[in-house]
Amino acid sequence: MDFNLKKLTSDAGVFFTRAVQFTEEKLGSAEKTELDAHLENLIARADCTKNWTEKIFRQTEVLLQPNPSARIEEFFYEKLDKKIPSRTTNGELLGQYMLDAAKDFGPGTPYGSTLITVGEYQSRLGGAEREFLQTSAINFLTPLRNFLEGDWRTISKERRLLENRRLDLDICKARVKKAKQAEAKAAAEPDFQETRPRNYVLSASASALWSEEVDKAEQELRVAQTEFDRQAEVTRLLLEGISSTHVNHLRCLHEFVEAQATYYAQCHQYMQELQKELSRYPNSFASNANPSTSATCPSPVSSATLPGVSPPCLASTSTPGIAREPSGPLKIQDVQQPSTGHRKAKVLYDYDAHDTSELSLLADELITVYTVPGMDPDWLVGERGNQKGKVPVTYLELLS
Repeated sequence: MDFNLKKLTSDAGVFFTRAVQFTEEKLGSAEKTELDAHLENLIARADCTKNWTEKIFRQTEVLLQPNPSARIEEFFYEKLDKKIPSRTTNGELLGQYMLDAAKDFGPGTPYGSTLITVGEYQSRLGGAEREFLQTSAINFLTPLRNFLEGDWRTISKERRLLENRRLDLDICKARVKKAKQAEAKAAAEPDFQETRPRNYVLSASASALWSEEVDKAEQELRVAQTEFDRQAEVTRLLLEGISSTHVNHLRCLHEFVEAQATYYAQCHQYMQELQKELSRYPNSFASNANPSTSATCPSPVSSATLPGVSPPCLASTSTPGIAREPSGPLKIQDVQQPSTGHRKAKVLYDYDAHDTSELSLLADELITVYTVPGMDPDWLVGERGNQKGKVPVTYLELLS
């Protein structure tokens, strides 16, 4: 490789003089050209934009991909300009495990059929998550990355050039100042003694040399000032483009929120559909837990048993399943409250009536309940003022 020794030496000299000027400015022994207030404000705004954009970008990456190993892998794929391989989401993986388990347990069993239903919806949730991740990466992460790796690098490069031009300008100013001081000193102390005419000639010659040095330094100063002004204008135009960057990032932020809203709406819809699917087979868990008809279900200590009613299984930590009472000749409106055997009950969970024969419930309210012959043991008749209807036992805590 051929080296231009002259250019290399010149660049080294420029670097050294800039380093000296920068050090003297830090020590306070040299003057520094200050940028105008508008440019300083633009620089401060750009630095703020870069810092917060970088933080938002990094945290969004963590939100979309919590696994640091996966993020590192994606980073290397991007640097190598290769397509990132498709990765199965946790929801899709869980759904597949459930479907595989259902095959072993038997799809005809209550547990196996429920696993199939839940597994399919988990797969749908995983698919919605995959779509959300892809949309967010394209519409939000990519524009932020392009700013940090593209526009900001260009701005940083021009700012470094501006700083170098400023150092060159201050070096030229210092050189002019020193040349003028030396010229004034030479002009103020000439040797006019007739016995020493040679000293006078040398002094006059030195003054002329310093005058030429001043002219040369002033010419270099004018060139440095022109280059500094040109670079300051270029940098200013780039920094003013930060406003358009904010507009672009605002649009991307709206798209990110829209993608989030769509994703969560899909998840909510899938979970509602899954709950409806599971409500069709509410007693499947009871048949698995109690295959024998002789098995008994213990009643919680906080509840009491009504006369003629089988003890219900109450779960105070989660909303239990409800057995729908088969339609029969019993008409709730014709049922009269017995003189004995009615009890007060506290409602554990909200319940929406499915038809006119049922009574809607609100959590923590007190109602009067009793049973009548021929009713399903999982249901009671509830009364609240003038309202009457069937209520599920599992939603109640019978009071003593």
